[in-house]
Amino acid sequence: MNHEARKMLLISVDETDRHGDTSLYEAIVRVLHRHQIAGATVQMGVMGYGSHSYLHRRRLFGISDDKPVSILTVDREEKLRAVLPEIQGMIREGLMVLVDVEFVPVG
Repeated sequence: MNHEARKMLLISVDETDRHGDTSLYEAIVRVLHRHQIAGATVQMGVMGYGSHSYLHRRRLFGISDDKPVSILTVDREEKLRAVLPEIQGMIREGLMVLVDVEFVPVG
């Protein structure tokens, strides 16, 4: 089996964060797509907190008080590093992590 070294970019923002008229997470995925990054997945968090220690969680009847949202993508390091400055300029508050991963093809 051919295992290849890749980088994983994990971005965490708040559900209500905006970039212009668009949700920030959607705008980030569109940037990744435009740069032909291999793929991206958006995951809605149930609960979390950041540097301000404010606890974000789902409330009664499923109403959110600004849940965390994560965008995850895996690709070659040079492709991800090329898109980082544009994404950094979009995020006012959040977290970005770039880590080594081993890509294991399936299927």
